[in-house]
Amino acid sequence: MAVAKKTKTARGRKQDRAKVAGGQRYEVQYEAKKTGKSAPAVKKAVKKVGNARKRVEKRLGR
Repeated sequence: MAVAKKTKTARGRKQDRAKVAGGQRYEVQYEAKKTGKSAPAVKKAVKKVGNARKRVEKRLGR
C-alpha cells in the first residue's frame, strides 16, 4: 500500500517566526540582542503581552 507524500509548505515556519517562545533560552537571547534589552525583560514582556513577536517588540520599545 502506497503512502501519500506530504508536501512541505512555509506556513508552519512563518507561524513559528511570528512567536517568541519564552521558555526557550535561545529565542529569549535572540530577542534580547535584537531589541537591546535584557533576557529577563524579554521574558517579562512575553508574560505580560503574550508570545506574539510584534506585541513583545512593541512592549520592549523597538
